[in-house]
Amino acid sequence: MTDSATAAHRPGEQALTRLGLGGPALSPADASPHTFPGGGRWRTEIPSCEGPEALAVVLKESSRLDVPIHRISQGSGVWMLTDAEITEMAEATRERDIELCLFTGPRGTWDIGGSVRSDSRGGGLRARGHDAVAGCVEDAVRATELGVGCLLVADEGVLWTLHRAREKGIIPADTTLKVSALIGPVNPVSYAVYERLGADSVNVPSDLTLHHLTEIRRASAAPMDMYIEAPDDLGGYVRMYEVAELIRRGAPLYLKFGLSKAPGIYPYGAHMRDLTLDTARERVRRGRLALDLLARHGADGDMAPLGSRLPGSLHRFPTGD
Repeated sequence: MTDSATAAHRPGEQALTRLGLGGPALSPADASPHTFPGGGRWRTEIPSCEGPEALAVVLKESSRLDVPIHRISQGSGVWMLTDAEITEMAEATRERDIELCLFTGPRGTWDIGGSVRSDSRGGGLRARGHDAVAGCVEDAVRATELGVGCLLVADEGVLWTLHRAREKGIIPADTTLKVSALIGPVNPVSYAVYERLGADSVNVPSDLTLHHLTEIRRASAAPMDMYIEAPDDLGGYVRMYEVAELIRRGAPLYLKFGLSKAPGIYPYGAHMRDLTLDTARERVRRGRLALDLLARHGADGDMAPLGSRLPGSLHRFPTGD
C-alpha cells in the first residue's frame, strides 16, 4: 500500500499539532487496499456536461486551469441529443482520451407515473414497465453505435439487462456501466450487489461517512464515484476538505466536481444555454480548487494515468439463461 494510502493528509493538522490539538492517528485498517487497474487510486469526472457546446467549454477550461479529466458525464439523457451532437461529443473526448458517459432513459421523474411525485417518492428514478426498459436499451444501442463508451444507469433491471447485452455482443464488450447517484447504495451489501449486476463504477450519496466508505471497501473493489461538491437536489454537500481522506478510504475513487447553489438544468435545452455554460466552467474551477488542496497537503500522488477507463476484474452474477 502506498504512503498516501496510509498517511494523514488532514488540512490544518500541522498547525493544530503545534497547539497541542492534533487529531488521533489514522488507523491503517481504514485505508482501502484497492487501486484502479494499471495503478492509481483516483480519477476525475466533470458531470452535467449537457452537449457539444458545454463540452467545448469544459475542455477549454480544463486546459486553461490544468485540470486533468478522466471522464465527462451528461445527465439529461441520450434522448436529448441528436446523432450529430453525440458524434461530435464522442470525437472530441476521444481526441483527448477522455471517457464520455451519457445517461440512459426514460426514468421515473420524467414519466407519467405519479408515485415519484408523492411524499414517499415511490419508484424513484427507475424505469417503469417493459417499455421504459426498452427505451433505455434503445438509448444504449444508439449511443454505443455512435462511439460512446460509458452508459449511466438509474435502474437495477436496466443495469442487469445492459450487462447481459454486452456479454452477448449487443453493445460492445468494453462498454462501461455507471450507477447514478440518484439510486446510489448506502451500505456495503447493496454496493456489492450493484457490482454483481454489472456496474463498473457506483456513485454513492455524498452524505456517507468515512466509516461507511471503509465498510464498502471491505465488501467490494468496484470503482466508486462521489460528488466532492453535490448539486442541491442531491443535498448540496461540500466535502472538499475531506478529499484526501475520501481517497484513502474509498479508492479506487472518481472525484466528481459538482456544483451547489445552482439551478437544475435537466433536461437541458437551448433556453438554459448561458446557465449551462457558466456552470460547466465553474465545475472545472471547483476541480482545480480540490486538486490544489490535495497538492498543498502532499496527497496529489496516485492519480490514475490519464486515458485509463476500465474498472479491472470485478465479481458478477452468472448471466446464463
